[in-house]
Amino acid sequence: MIRRRKIAIVGLGLIGGSLGKSLGNLHYTGKIIGVDANQNHCDKAIELGIVEECMNLEDAVNAVDVIVLATPVNSIVKILPIILDKVEDQVVFDVGSTKKEIIDSVASHPKRGRFVACHPMSGTEFSGPEAAIEGLFKDSYNVICNSDDSDLDALTIVKSLCEDLGMKLLYQDAEAHDTHVAYVSHISHISAFALALTVLNKEQSEQQIFQLASGGFESSVRLAKSNPQTWAPIFAQNRDAVLDVLDEHITVLSQFRTLIIKKDWEVFGEMMGKANEIKRILNNDN
Repeated sequence: MIRRRKIAIVGLGLIGGSLGKSLGNLHYTGKIIGVDANQNHCDKAIELGIVEECMNLEDAVNAVDVIVLATPVNSIVKILPIILDKVEDQVVFDVGSTKKEIIDSVASHPKRGRFVACHPMSGTEFSGPEAAIEGLFKDSYNVICNSDDSDLDALTIVKSLCEDLGMKLLYQDAEAHDTHVAYVSHISHISAFALALTVLNKEQSEQQIFQLASGGFESSVRLAKSNPQTWAPIFAQNRDAVLDVLDEHITVLSQFRTLIIKKDWEVFGEMMGKANEIKRILNNDN
């Protein structure tokens, strides 16, 4: 258990805010302090009870036992070495959707062991402290990468925190993680952005979109509501893996296009039937 540890959450958006809300209901948790460059986020997080107060980064690091980095991944790369410069025995972990570039940024840092690289597989398409959800992480997976490079006590504290939040733990190499999430997460966002742009470019009537779009369309483009300030840096950091999966996705789309041109509905149906296999995997039916 994390007991009466004081925790600083750097970045009070969806993930950071949801951590604050969820941790706040673990009654053995100590004070929760927020850090955010956006003063409106700080004010709203205090108003919503996500954090008890906000501080600047240096004061927060000095005041707490655990520091959580929940900013966009390009920001994590910049501030993680600065924070490790300041810590003594505090624990630092991040919640970024990419891992290799973040880990590489502190690979030779003398206090690398105080850092635990994490990726909670949770989220929604919304952003900001208003989007914070209590219990967002319950029953979801948290991926811990390159755990052998973290000090045992730091790793134990992060594992306990995750378990107390109801999370399940996975362990992966950072490079493998980035490849896998390109396929199961990042391509979904690119596809949603692309589909939304396709419809906006071709269907000029907003009223027609609103009136005729079914639940299926809304579900398909839901991720296009995601914050570009969060996702553009993710695509930048995971560029190579994203390009690989995007090439594969374009190949499959081209196959569908060719079958439609040829009116080969039999093979078209076979491909759709093969795609149905994903239902068994996602439903965990063996």
